[in-house]
Amino acid sequence: MKRDLRADLFRGLALWMIVVNHTPGNALSQFTLKNFSFADATEAFVLLAGYAGAFAYAGAADRQGWAMASARALRRVGKLYMAHIFLLVVFTAQVGFSAAALDRGTYLDELALDPFAEAPYRTLLEALLLRFQPAFLDILPLYIVLLLLLLPMLALRRHPLLLLGLSFAIWAAARGFDVNFPRWREGGWFFNPLGWQLLFVLGFFLGQAARGGPTLPWPPRSRLLTAAALAYLTGCAVALVIEARMPAVMAVLPAGFAQFLASVDKTSLHPMRLLAILALCWLVVMGVPRDAAWIRGRVARPFVLMGQHSLPVFCFGILLSFLARVVLEAEDGLLMQWLVNLLCLAALIALAVLSDWQREGQRLPTPAPAQ
Repeated sequence: MKRDLRADLFRGLALWMIVVNHTPGNALSQFTLKNFSFADATEAFVLLAGYAGAFAYAGAADRQGWAMASARALRRVGKLYMAHIFLLVVFTAQVGFSAAALDRGTYLDELALDPFAEAPYRTLLEALLLRFQPAFLDILPLYIVLLLLLLPMLALRRHPLLLLGLSFAIWAAARGFDVNFPRWREGGWFFNPLGWQLLFVLGFFLGQAARGGPTLPWPPRSRLLTAAALAYLTGCAVALVIEARMPAVMAVLPAGFAQFLASVDKTSLHPMRLLAILALCWLVVMGVPRDAAWIRGRVARPFVLMGQHSLPVFCFGILLSFLARVVLEAEDGLLMQWLVNLLCLAALIALAVLSDWQREGQRLPTPAPAQ
């Protein structure tokens, strides 16, 4: 089946928003999705990961069987794990060198890297076990666990209602009983896989529907549902704008309003966040045809390529976001804001183009040796 470029496009946009949001002092972060919706780039990334998983692995399971598809998924897990460890080492070196060179010891504390100075060998061991996750390096461990959960999902792919029931029960138990994966030294994972797996499963079912596999009985196109999605997202945006930018209005609202907004947690995927990303997904599906010509245009093409090479782009983006932070701390004028954001975006696009060129080169047939 022809690749759905909408998924690549919005994954690329999500990756760009992750870089912007991870750069303290970046004025552009005031205009990203997180300021106007309970769902942000992370929700979009996980939903689209499940969507892509249906094409990449459920299709392979149908053609070659569960074992072969699972082997492919495990190879991807291994690649993600190696990328995470490599990123951890480079990011730690980058932050540690910057902290020493600029006399900014607060970097290590803010990014939760100080255990490397206190107990380096134990910290490295915990990092290898995914129990130590510095700030910004908690998305790939989540993705690794979700891909491992894909193995039983593939076995149950022909029983969508059973799979959804199990997934919903795990999510509800994680939220209701505060069950999470353990984290070294304190608490649980920032992104609780037991909660986030529900969004991954829903994305998987969307992918199954798009490719014609067994899936949930999705509702037909409906103006009523579209209006409800718009109304919900508008309400979310109004609430978040009031909280962030209208202190006078917040002062006259009941105290329960602020308490409720604070309760919309990200760790175990609050229902309001789940509804927000599903509403956004509905509007995209209704408003953006799969064969829309503009998705193949020059403006969208760079983000499509970023989405198609999400792993290297994500890893490079984490390193760029810290570099951008250091630059903006030295000079954060309007010109520098524009320059930093444009250069970061250009670097990500260049990496995506290079990765695409390399992949296309690998697909070319090897010329036969001269006789």
